Amino acid sequence: MNDVPPSETTADHHPPEPSLPPAGPLLGDTRSRLLAAYVLRLVVLALLYYGGGRLGLLWKVAVENAVVTPFWPPTGIAVAGLLWFGLRVWPGVALGALLVLTNMGPLSWTSLGSVAGSTLAPVLACLLLHRAGFREQVDRLRDGVSLVFLAAFLGMLVSATVGTLMVVAGGHLTLQEFWPVWSAWWAGDAVGVLVVTPLLLSLPRLGRPRSVLQAVEALGLGAATTVLAIVVTRAPMDLLFLIFPLLVWAALRFQLAGCAVSTTILAVAATGAATARVGVFAREDLITGMITLQALNGSAALTTLLLAAVTAEKRNTHRRIAAACEDLAEMVEVLAPQGRGPRSFPAGGRTGQRQG
Repeated sequence: MNDVPPSETTADHHPPEPSLPPAGPLLGDTRSRLLAAYVLRLVVLALLYYGGGRLGLLWKVAVENAVVTPFWPPTGIAVAGLLWFGLRVWPGVALGALLVLTNMGPLSWTSLGSVAGSTLAPVLACLLLHRAGFREQVDRLRDGVSLVFLAAFLGMLVSATVGTLMVVAGGHLTLQEFWPVWSAWWAGDAVGVLVVTPLLLSLPRLGRPRSVLQAVEALGLGAATTVLAIVVTRAPMDLLFLIFPLLVWAALRFQLAGCAVSTTILAVAATGAATARVGVFAREDLITGMITLQALNGSAALTTLLLAAVTAEKRNTHRRIAAACEDLAEMVEVLAPQGRGPRSFPAGGRTGQRQG
C-alpha cells in the first residue's frame, strides 16, 4: 500500500497554536502601572494638602500662645481625597501634614503626634461616611447631614484633641489653656470640611450650562456674592445677615456646586477680615471675633449644604416619577389591542364622563 501523506482533514494534523506571551511580564507590567498610579495619587494628595496648608497659614492667629487657623482647608482636601481614591491613600495625608509642619519649624516627637492626629481625623470621617451610606453627589438629605455631623463635627474631634494634647506635651500650653485652643482648632478643621469638601466633590460634576441664561445667572450670582461678602465682612456695622439670600439662591438654583462656591467665597472673605481685625471684627476681642467668624462660616455652610441636598433629592424624585410615568404609558400602548389606543377623555371632563 502506498504511503499517503496526511491531509489537512486527518485527525493526526493539528494546526499550530498561536504563541502567547508569558504571563509573568504582563502581570509585572500591570503591577508596575498600579503601583505608579498609587504613588501618583499619594503625591497629588500630599501636594494638595501642603498647598491648602500654606493657604490656611495665611490666616493664622495666636490663641493662648498657640498658633491656630480659623479656616483650615487641608482637612476638606483630605476628606475629599480619601473619598475619591479610597482609604489606602492615607499616607498622602500624612505626608502632606508632615510637609506643612516642616515648613512651620523644626520637627519633634510632638510634631509626629500632630501628624498622626491630622491623618486619623479624615480617615475616621470617611469611615463614618461609608458606614452611613454617603454618596459623593450629596443629592440626598442624609448625605448632607452625614457630611456635616459625622465628617465635620465628629471626625474633626480627633485632630483637635490630639493636636492640642501634643502642644500641651511639648510645654507650649498649660492644661488651663487647653479648651480655648481646642475649640479654635476643632472649629477651624470642621469649617475646612464644611467648605472645601463640598467644593471638591462638586468639581467632577460641573458641566456645560444648559443655556446662555443659566451661564449668565451663575456668573452674576458669583460676582454679586463676592462683592457683597467683601462689603458685609468689612463694613463697620453688622450686616453679615445680608449675604444669606444670595447663599440660599445659589443652593436652590445650582445645588451642591452653588452652595460650595458661595460658601467658599464667604469663608475666604470673612476669615480674611477677621484675621485682619477690620470691619465688624475690629470692635471685638480675638476670642469673640473667632466665635463670630466660626458661627458665620458654620451656619452658612450648614444651611446651604442641607438646602442643596434637599433640593437635589426633590428634583431626583420628580425625575424618577416622570420616568415611571413614561414607562407606564409605553406599557399601556403595548398592551392595548391593535387599533385601539389608550382611552382619551373629553376635554373638560375630569372623571371621563361624557359631556351633554
